[in-house]
Amino acid sequence: MKFLIDAQLPVRLSHLLKSMGHDAIHTKELALKNATPDTEINTLSIREQRIIITKDSDFWDSYYVSQEPYKLLLVTTGNISNKELESLFVNNLDQLLYLLEHHSLIEISRDSVIVHQ
Repeated sequence: MKFLIDAQLPVRLSHLLKSMGHDAIHTKELALKNATPDTEINTLSIREQRIIITKDSDFWDSYYVSQEPYKLLLVTTGNISNKELESLFVNNLDQLLYLLEHHSLIEISRDSVIVHQ
């Protein structure tokens, strides 16, 4: 799958997903880096069919208002160490991949994965 990791999440998450065989980029890799406007991130997501992984609820609002980005994985863990975040993704990746094949709006917290319609 193709992912775009937003600024509030560590670049390490992008490296982790790449090491697991996925096409992942972090906003730091974009021309405007972490200052890239949400509208440009949405456009890139749609153009390249990238799933945005973010903690930013603005993307949630954007999805409900205009069906942008392409797909969204909202991380609602609150403050969490990078190591805990990586473990959360490793332990739930198979389920997340399956759900993202069939749904466009997924939320992951410390103890659950939720599909939103």
